[in-house]
Amino acid sequence: MTIQVNITPNGRMSLPADLRKRLGLSGGGALLIEETPDGVILRTVAQSIAHARALARKYTADKPEASVDMFLANRRVESGE
Repeated sequence: MTIQVNITPNGRMSLPADLRKRLGLSGGGALLIEETPDGVILRTVAQSIAHARALARKYTADKPEASVDMFLANRRVESGE
């Protein structure tokens, strides 16, 4: 879906009400903006967390040594703690 929005001279833009409702932003909320070579991506905070988790799973799948706990344990061993 493509929606055109206008940006005011002071940099504000308004998202249509139906889009805000679908995104769960009807009472206000935050969006994160990701700049890419192709343009920008707007995501809700929940969408950004889900995206980050998906990326983490992609790079750590079937690699138990890639866990945060394992990383911290290795750092303690390396530092002599």
